[in-house]
Amino acid sequence: MTVDKKKQARKDEAIDKKYGTRGTEKKGSAKKGLSKDGTKSGAGKKGSAKKGQHKKEPEKVEKVNFKTATHTDSEKVQKVLARAGKGSRREMETMISEGRVSIDGKVAFLGDRVNGTEQIRLDGHHVKLTAQDEDICRVLVYNKPEGEMCTRKDPEGRPTVFDRLPPLETGRWVAVGRLDINTSGMLLFTTDGELANRLMHPSQKVEREYAVRVFGDINEAMLQKLRAGVTLEDGPARFQKITYRGGEGRNHWFHVVLSEGRNREVRRLWESQDVQVSRLIRVRYGDMEMQRQLPMGGWRELALKEVNYYRKLVNLTPEAESKVKVDEKAMDNAKSRRIRRSVKKHQQRNQQSNRRRHK
Repeated sequence: MTVDKKKQARKDEAIDKKYGTRGTEKKGSAKKGLSKDGTKSGAGKKGSAKKGQHKKEPEKVEKVNFKTATHTDSEKVQKVLARAGKGSRREMETMISEGRVSIDGKVAFLGDRVNGTEQIRLDGHHVKLTAQDEDICRVLVYNKPEGEMCTRKDPEGRPTVFDRLPPLETGRWVAVGRLDINTSGMLLFTTDGELANRLMHPSQKVEREYAVRVFGDINEAMLQKLRAGVTLEDGPARFQKITYRGGEGRNHWFHVVLSEGRNREVRRLWESQDVQVSRLIRVRYGDMEMQRQLPMGGWRELALKEVNYYRKLVNLTPEAESKVKVDEKAMDNAKSRRIRRSVKKHQQRNQQSNRRRHK
């Protein structure tokens, strides 16, 4: 090999190292459809298409927009149970965690979804499922007296807020939050567990207003602390608004506003300032106040416009029908007297049954 040829060979080798051999007559020069030895690619290999057989078309991949995708044909099991009137969504989540719910014979878990064809059981009892648009949402306002428990059954036999509620053909009444045994006033009930859950949830920031009688020496510095926020055992808390309503001596009345419903929160906030709450009455939930004509221990069912106010407040679709008749909307003196008589008879029956139990 001459010197010129040797130089040219070294140049070619340097070019190949730098840029590769694609496009040259060296490595990688096989034409499309041909292997390096000139035969058709795939010829003689297993799995090659035989004569008369059609090539299998590749499966079409369905693209999903995860930002807008929704489960249109299924719902979470706790939401379905809440709508069926078995309790609030929080209560249903607790029951599922405790293993008390089954779907088609298998124990349910949080996050399981159903489409309405499954057989769901709660504590072994079959649950009748209802579609979202089948049931009419009903809401009651109850004027809770002191001494009643916010539970369905009390082991000590004390009266509960559920004792006098009207019976339902399907589902059950769900309490929107709780009031402790020494607190009276406005308590909401609904047949829609989802509505109850949203009205209670802190993220919705639904206002609750309370009339509070406190015993102790109050000064402006205390009120400023309660407005700014104090730290309780379960985290920071504060009153959004405090309005003085008068008083005598060391007894003072205030109206306070909260946007959440933690356990005994109003009492604990005042106790953090070394004063005691001697009387506590809830007077408002959202923008709706309890009517003064509604007797203690009585209830009133809300009309369609009022029900839809609460549904709109928590971003639920409005109802088109109501169980309330037109002539039942007004709370006049005659109706108030009837409710008082009914409450009195109920209390007398309870007293008689308690005497028999203790004999």
